[in-house]
Amino acid sequence: MRLIKYFISIVFLLQTSLFSIAQSILPQAMIHPIDLPLRTEFCGERIDLKRWDLRERFDRELLAMNYMHSSSIQLIKKANRIFPLIEPILKANNIPDDIKYLACIESNLNPRALSPAGAAGLWQFMPETAREYGLQVDDQVDERYHIEKATVAACKYLNDAYRRFGNWSTVAAAYNAGMSRIANELKRQGVDNALDLFLNEETSRYVFRVMAAKDFMENPAKYGFVFSAEYLYMPLQYNYVSIHKSIGDWVEFAKEHGLTYLQFKEANPWLRDRKLNNPRGKTYNIAIPMESSQYFDVKNLYIHQKNWVKNK
Repeated sequence: MRLIKYFISIVFLLQTSLFSIAQSILPQAMIHPIDLPLRTEFCGERIDLKRWDLRERFDRELLAMNYMHSSSIQLIKKANRIFPLIEPILKANNIPDDIKYLACIESNLNPRALSPAGAAGLWQFMPETAREYGLQVDDQVDERYHIEKATVAACKYLNDAYRRFGNWSTVAAAYNAGMSRIANELKRQGVDNALDLFLNEETSRYVFRVMAAKDFMENPAKYGFVFSAEYLYMPLQYNYVSIHKSIGDWVEFAKEHGLTYLQFKEANPWLRDRKLNNPRGKTYNIAIPMESSQYFDVKNLYIHQKNWVKNK
């Protein structure tokens, strides 16, 4: 019995010692709250985080962004491919660069995303809104899944919202809830910024989720997320073929251009059927992936934002 008690005491002391050593050697592995600034900026507008309600809402979303590791890591990986496509379009349409973080929250930067409500694509347009802003949406062509065209449509919507509301925090809330609903609530509650509105939880959190995505993605290393260039998803390069006629079988079209149907669909997710009826001769530009984009090449890596990667 004495021997058993002695053995138990030794095991307990050993466990305690190992835990103390781990604490001293690996302090970075300890889970801890995130330090918050006294203010943050979104689209050039200052947000006062000394106000407890704004501070705690921002804190909640920043914690979620940092401790949902797989989703946050994927965002950085995908942003390396998607941001180079959408940033020039935002700039050309006088949309602040920070608006790109709406796409992170809307679709997790997945151009093929489809919500249960029927919102689709990178910017999560509903069909009627997409058509209103110039996108073709039908059984054969759905341009909500076309990254560049959907981004142009999003810019039109965002500019309309900014002309109506005059600040980008409210524009972001309107992107989630709709312009009419936000306008009605601003009038009923007697305020001029959506951050001061009492709203449902989804919309109330939405703007702060966007701000948290910005804070995290601008400097992930600050939060312990460290990447090497080879971890990032590389931008894809395409040649384009213009067509002005009906296509009876996209599978055959893909084969004629040296692609599997899978490769063809990955490059053109906005083509929703196996054929295209085009009686009016509308022009469509079909993406044909370059052979160099089909393979990972460690000697040809692209880093869109240098501080995503260590030692760069």
